[in-house]
Amino acid sequence: MKKYKDQGKVDTRSGFGAGLVEAGRKDSRVVAMTADLKGSLKMDAFAAEFPDRFIQCGIAEANMVGVAAGLAITGKVPFIGSFAEFVTGRVYDQLRQEVAYGHTNVKIASSHAGITLGEDGATHQTMEDIALMRALPGMAVVVPCDYNQTKNATVAAAEWDGPVYLRFGRPSVPNFTEPDAPFEIGKVYVMNEGKDVSIITCGHLVWEALQAAEVLEAEGISAEVLNVATVKPLDEAAVVASLKKTGCAVVAEEHNAFGGLGEAVASVVAAKLPTPLEFVNGEDKFGQSGTPAELMKAWGFDASHLAEAAKKAIGRK
Repeated sequence: MKKYKDQGKVDTRSGFGAGLVEAGRKDSRVVAMTADLKGSLKMDAFAAEFPDRFIQCGIAEANMVGVAAGLAITGKVPFIGSFAEFVTGRVYDQLRQEVAYGHTNVKIASSHAGITLGEDGATHQTMEDIALMRALPGMAVVVPCDYNQTKNATVAAAEWDGPVYLRFGRPSVPNFTEPDAPFEIGKVYVMNEGKDVSIITCGHLVWEALQAAEVLEAEGISAEVLNVATVKPLDEAAVVASLKKTGCAVVAEEHNAFGGLGEAVASVVAAKLPTPLEFVNGEDKFGQSGTPAELMKAWGFDASHLAEAAKKAIGRK
């Protein structure tokens, strides 16, 4: 089993900031805008290097979406950035009508997503955003796992033809993927190969899945870890191929139980390869205040809980 090394903890939103600058250097059509959250979205470097391609929209998210759609129609590649709660729920009507319906080339940069937002609590801990974005026709949904992958995914999003929802977070987390690894929207990344159980996950939980695989290996269980960095369009062939090898799976996500990665995988399994599945998610509830580490453990998103879920899946084969 491949062992991954933590290269140093860093927040994934900084990966977005670095990727945005790189995308801007590669393509002069890339523009960026935010709703009074330039620092929180790590857009400072882009604004400094390309001041004529950065727009501070103020606390006016709906207007920001409309401006971005207009810029996309003129041939620009706009990135709009805000907290996940504000750039999905607050502006869902605008995203539906002005971005998805017109299939405009807008990239939605969503920070502070999930339970790992931490102490800000339930009002800001968006656990429904993947479901909202998956439901929009033509919207790609990308959930990278660390700084390096978020940077590379941002560059890939700029090159993707059509709207993209890019989800990342606030806390510092392990950075363990290769810095220059090519990123392809729509591709599942097999982090470890195994034969007894598949752990299918995305975002912050990929590192925890890799740690769970090490725990299981010590017990003689071979776990395959799939990093589903693109939740939509889902790489169905990769999911089915893994399940044909292992015969069962855990699907884990920092999202509630409805409309996210778990249901995406379950629909593929039901149609193509009925297989025992266990689910680790935020169930049907809102978040709560606490440090990211405390909440990961309390909600069962840590390696030990994932390992236990894997054993349950194996027991159902």
